[in-house]
Parts: sequence; structure tokens; C-alpha cells
Amino acid sequence: MSNIDIFIWEFLGTAVLCLIGNGSVAAVVLKNSYSHGGGGDWLVIVLGWGFGVFTGASIASPAGGHINPAVTLAVAISGDVPWSSVPVYWAAQLAGGFVGAVLGWAVFKLQYDNNDDNSGTRGIFCTYPAVRNIPWNIVTEVIATFVLIFWVLTNPADVNSGLGYAAVTFVVMAIGFGLGGPTGYAINPARDLGPRIAYAILPIKGKSDAGWDYAWVPVVAPLIGAGLAAGLALAIV
Repeated sequence: MSNIDIFIWEFLGTAVLCLIGNGSVAAVVLKNSYSHGGGGDWLVIVLGWGFGVFTGASIASPAGGHINPAVTLAVAISGDVPWSSVPVYWAAQLAGGFVGAVLGWAVFKLQYDNNDDNSGTRGIFCTYPAVRNIPWNIVTEVIATFVLIFWVLTNPADVNSGLGYAAVTFVVMAIGFGLGGPTGYAINPARDLGPRIAYAILPIKGKSDAGWDYAWVPVVAPLIGAGLAAGLALAIV
């Protein structure tokens, strides 16, 4: 597959991932939405991101369905993707995350315009820890990403052949429910940084800052987790 094809499929898949994922958060945060105030907010968000992974990865399947720079790094370490293609994957994923977030804003524009207080809307687009402590926030993201990547690398293809991308969806949901509370479980640099850039430039009245002081954590920590998972997988498989 050419690098152009890789870019197109990964861009489209990551855009849809962030469109659905960000939309699930917006649906419970913004008033004048049918999901707002209905209870089960974290359940809606985890399910939304989980099914967003299923939809986005399925779309990006011609290019491998990575939709996550951490996955790309891990499979490159494992030798399944040439290192020369890694920048193409990463660029497509970052651009897709940005565009998906912008499209999600467009879907909910009327809700943003009629929201009483948009100062808390940053969490619709990107993550921030519930308790800020950078070293421990890094640990949380490393562990959560390690679980995802180790599963991806060690799960035999024939075990979940009937489930396809639904299998990784269940893993992402499990991580969200079990490990997502402390930091919002970015576990994907593009899903966090692309929408964070979008939030910084979109015309949302009364919005807060984009949290740039924390923005490097959900980029660096998932890559560390991916590298550790890939190293262990190579050592024992």
C-alpha cells in the first residue's frame, strides 16, 4: 500500500473515531442535548469512545486500522510496519483527530452557542487529570496504554476472528471502565492532541484554555506504554 493510501485511510478512520468519541462527551456535557442530564454519563462516554474505535478502525482497516500513534509505534517495533511509514501514519492520525473534533463541534454548535457556561468544555475534546500529579498521571497513562498495546500484539488473530474490530472495542471499554477515571484514558496521542488543537482555535464562547501545560503527557505517556508493551511482547512471544 502506498503512503498516500495509508494517509487517506488512517485520516478518515481517526477523524471518525474523534467525531464519535468527542460527540459522546458533548452529548452528556452540553445542555439542550437529548443525552444531557440523563444519568450514566461515564457509561455513555466509555461506550461512545469504544464504539468510536470500532467504527474508526473498521474504516481504516485497509491501512491496518491503527488510528493511534501508539499502535503504529508498537507494530513498527514489532517489524510489521516499516519505520519509513510511521511519520505518514502519525501525520494522518493527528490531522484526522483535528478534523474529527471540528466536525464534532459543528454537530453540536447550537448546543455550544446556547450553553450557559463553556468553561468546562475542554474535556469534550481532550483529557486532563482528575487529580493533577504529573508523575502519577504519566504512570496511569503508561499502564492503560500498555494493556491496550500488549493485547493488540499478543492476541492471536484467529482467537477473535469472528469479532474483528469489535474485540479491540471491548478492550478499550474495559480500559475505560477500569483505568480511565484518573486521567480520562487518552491512550492515543492523536485522539488527544488533534482535538486539543481544534479546541484552542474553535470559536467557542467562554471556553477555557486548552491545557497546554498538560498536553505533552497524553502524547508521551502512551508512546512509552506502547514501547514497553512491544518490548515485552517481543521478549516472550
